[in-house]
Amino acid sequence: MTPRKKETLRPELRAAIAAAQDKQATEVTLLDLEGLGAFTSSFLLCTGFSPRQVEAICDEIERKLEEIGTHLLHREGRPGADWMLLDFGGLIVHVFTEHARRFYDLERLWRAARRVEFDESGEGSRYTGAAEAEG
Repeated sequence: MTPRKKETLRPELRAAIAAAQDKQATEVTLLDLEGLGAFTSSFLLCTGFSPRQVEAICDEIERKLEEIGTHLLHREGRPGADWMLLDFGGLIVHVFTEHARRFYDLERLWRAARRVEFDESGEGSRYTGAAEAEG
């Protein structure tokens, strides 16, 4: 499948991905939940190497989305947590430490979702998972 460019995504998704990458998040993954009966249209998952980095990634995502007029509805997780969640309504951002990401394994729980993984440089993306099977 031809990689999809980040520029084709909704502005709030582009801003959240860029903010995560600016703070050196790894394994930045977008799950498209449209049509799955989910309570949101997208999950953005990413990993930080420490609880402090997880918090910095969340702060940057929140700041960048606020700049474009996308307001945070709810934030879960306290400073020092291994998993923090940002709820923007149509987008929910999950930021994990490496251990928490493996433990909760949201990619497995939402494996029916279309998955867009961005390379670490932020240059592009590729679809994997359920979307490939659909052709």
